[in-house]
Amino acid sequence: MEHNPANSNFIRNIIKEDLESGKRNHVITRFPPEPNGYLHIGHAKSIVINFDLADEFNGKTNLRFDDTNPLKEDVEYVNSIKEDVKWLGYDWDGLFFASDYFEEMYNRAVLLIKKGKAYVDDLSADEIRAYRGTLKEPGKDSPYRERSVEENLDLFERMRKGEFGSGEKVLRAKIDMKSPNINLRDPVIYRISHATHHNTGDKWCIYPMYAFAHPIEDAIEDVTHSICTVEFEDQRPLYNWVVAETEMAGTPQQIEFGRLNITNAVMSKRKLRKLVEEGIVDGWDDPRMPTISGLRRKGYTPEAIRAFVRETGVSKGSGFVDSQMLDHFVREDLKLKSPRTMGVVRPLKVVITNYPEGQVEMLDAENNPENPEMGTRQIPFSREIYIEQEDFMEDPPKKYFRLFPGNEVRLKHAYFIKCEDFVKDEDGNVVEIHCTYDPETKSGTGFTGRKVKGTLHWVEASQAVPAEFRLFEPLLLDEEPESEVEAEVANVAGTEEESMEVIEKSFLDQVNPNSMKVLNGFVEENMKDVAPQEKFQFFRHGYFNVDPKHTTADKLVFNEIVSLKSSFKL
Repeated sequence: MEHNPANSNFIRNIIKEDLESGKRNHVITRFPPEPNGYLHIGHAKSIVINFDLADEFNGKTNLRFDDTNPLKEDVEYVNSIKEDVKWLGYDWDGLFFASDYFEEMYNRAVLLIKKGKAYVDDLSADEIRAYRGTLKEPGKDSPYRERSVEENLDLFERMRKGEFGSGEKVLRAKIDMKSPNINLRDPVIYRISHATHHNTGDKWCIYPMYAFAHPIEDAIEDVTHSICTVEFEDQRPLYNWVVAETEMAGTPQQIEFGRLNITNAVMSKRKLRKLVEEGIVDGWDDPRMPTISGLRRKGYTPEAIRAFVRETGVSKGSGFVDSQMLDHFVREDLKLKSPRTMGVVRPLKVVITNYPEGQVEMLDAENNPENPEMGTRQIPFSREIYIEQEDFMEDPPKKYFRLFPGNEVRLKHAYFIKCEDFVKDEDGNVVEIHCTYDPETKSGTGFTGRKVKGTLHWVEASQAVPAEFRLFEPLLLDEEPESEVEAEVANVAGTEEESMEVIEKSFLDQVNPNSMKVLNGFVEENMKDVAPQEKFQFFRHGYFNVDPKHTTADKLVFNEIVSLKSSFKL
């Protein structure tokens, strides 16, 4: 990998000290997504951190699916996550599922009951929340807290056998209802859910809560450093309590870092799912989505994403990053890789009246002036071409150097042309430009007779390939990052949904109605056989990717990746 160990961070320092002191003799990290949605750019940071650190210290990284909630999980998400991790350039050492350990987790829960450290509670989710107290007021004990070990063992076994309905009873850890840390106020560690699991089918009807399952999973896999985002910091005492009280042999250490937030991007799987379900976007892989699959379809490269994540660094703070920073790394990665070509997104026909009718000549064009090794190509030129509508004005302002009556411009790779006349339709729109060309001004001949200030891109009309161009703006109008703590992070009250303490403001009002603009234009003739995911720089427009979802043999669709320039500075 291309990461630089010299760029130190506090997690790297902890691992280094652990190895030097003899506290650890090996390093195992893990990337533990819940398969309840597609990964987004925030997950990319966790992937890069975990795999890079293990790689640097000759350790291992596991991919583990925390699949403890069958109501939200699906094999589709499992497959998409595997694809995303691979695409980012990483390969896991072990592939595991939390559901593989359900029997072990059940046995550890039984151990807690036998030790008097867990009890079956009949309170409803609302009652549990009410009993839990607040940040300023302690909680109060459940009336079922002092059930005997024998009664709890019997009830828990009957929960497993399916004798009770979903949500009818829960198993809670018995810790301290007066703890200043709400996470330690007898958190729910098992709930009843009569739902088919994507991996275990109908074998189970009780499922461990994330906060109970996760530390056990880490301990089973001998994870040394359990790296997670700062939302879990208050849960670290519970994490350590579970490892200790369930008497796990492994002793993983939880370390938190600041999550990645990006302007104009929603980073909550719940909200992303809402965008998909409401039909606001074209699926999880919509190019406007901050999902890894969406970024891939838009045309971002794994190299650019890795470079971006590494540049943002690792710290405890959870500030937000300007989305233009990510675009910067995409440009840097693509500028030497992507062939240059010409595409017209809003076509306006130009007739070169003094060019021989029926004649087509081939002109030389460089594929990438910044990378001469990419060679040249041949492009056709004839009497009729297309230019951009914005490159002609009937009555231009000062310092407008493109086409207007009487003005001369250079056609990229071709000749000088001069506007002589134009044609309007019945609505007064300019639909055709008439020009003359100067055959002495052919590009590459060294003509120095006179200079022009404007250079236009164009596409020859008779062989032009029709194409659809999709131009994007930020999906959200609000530049501030959303701050919702995802439901899977908070597990202190019955279910993930019930643990949400913050009232979610409607973010659908923030959706930009102009986030995608579809235009129909033309590209060069030699683009007719391009393949999905090929990337090009269209002269004066920006970088574009051949859309893998809607491009067919009869229809080319290009997604705008990034514009050519930005004011962003590192």
